[in-house]
Amino acid sequence: MPVHSQSAARPRAAKHRLLGVLVLLGAGVFAAAAAPGHDMPSPGSRALGRALAVPGAGCGSDVWLVSTRRLPAICALPTAPDLHVERRVCGRWERSDLADLLGDDSRPLLIFIHGNRYDACDAKSQGVLLARHVAACCPDAPTPQTLIFSWPSDQQGILLKDGRAKYERAFVDAHYLAWLLGQVAPERPLAIVGYSFGALIASEAVEDLAAANRQGRTDIQPWSGRPGRTHLVFVAPAVRCDALAPRGPYREVLDGLEKFTLVINSRDDALRFFHLLDKGMRADALGYVGMPRRWLDAEIEYSATDAASIVGRNHGLPLYLASPLLTRRIAQGAVEGLADQ
Repeated sequence: MPVHSQSAARPRAAKHRLLGVLVLLGAGVFAAAAAPGHDMPSPGSRALGRALAVPGAGCGSDVWLVSTRRLPAICALPTAPDLHVERRVCGRWERSDLADLLGDDSRPLLIFIHGNRYDACDAKSQGVLLARHVAACCPDAPTPQTLIFSWPSDQQGILLKDGRAKYERAFVDAHYLAWLLGQVAPERPLAIVGYSFGALIASEAVEDLAAANRQGRTDIQPWSGRPGRTHLVFVAPAVRCDALAPRGPYREVLDGLEKFTLVINSRDDALRFFHLLDKGMRADALGYVGMPRRWLDAEIEYSATDAASIVGRNHGLPLYLASPLLTRRIAQGAVEGLADQ
């Protein structure tokens, strides 16, 4: 090939690589995906095998699912959404309802929100996997009721179109999550684990809930000043880096928060192009550049970890859960001390 042809090919290849990375925000795939829609580590099955090598969640586990996958797009906090609820019983998923889900507020509640390109089965398996790791890493902590918040993140189209579509959908599902959070008893210990776009849904949901509280909504519980402990864990969050700044768009997330655990990846090739999802944003991803401790009140316990040396340039939750160090950070950030008064 002539020299000038090689030079022309390089920009095209770089452009294609950039667009391919953007669509993988929130998914567990980078570059050579194992299978479309699966949160699988690109280096192969070795990391996934380590992530799965934990005690099984048997009949004694308490894992639930709330799905918005069949619900329409909305532009405000709903009043009584028809959420699909299931419970995992001895390895099988059975239909349930919100009354059973929220009826027992004596135990801590852990809500897991996944990222992009998860189908319904992927969301369930990743939530169960997280529950297993939490139980294994924190055996002395009260076993939480784990709730998987499953939103419609199945692959839609290719490249940048898919990434932007899921970015917009995240704001829709934040309304549903806000309503759900508003049904949790204020005195109940609560932990939220948001991965990639899941962190965006969580942030937007809390702001939505706080706004509804200011408007006097009486059908939802307040977020600010919850008497129950509240922990927040963001893993590779696809949220703007100034989200929690003193004048940041999601500052109210910190109201009443006792612990915030942040796991970033400064080499993440997907988060590196996060700013291109919204033309008017012009901000890097929180999961790529992190944030300073001074933005938080001194009373908030804060832990920040850069997983770059462990995860590398990849973007996938199993890669984090395959690391004992990162798994402990996530599990301890979620439930350690959660039941303390």
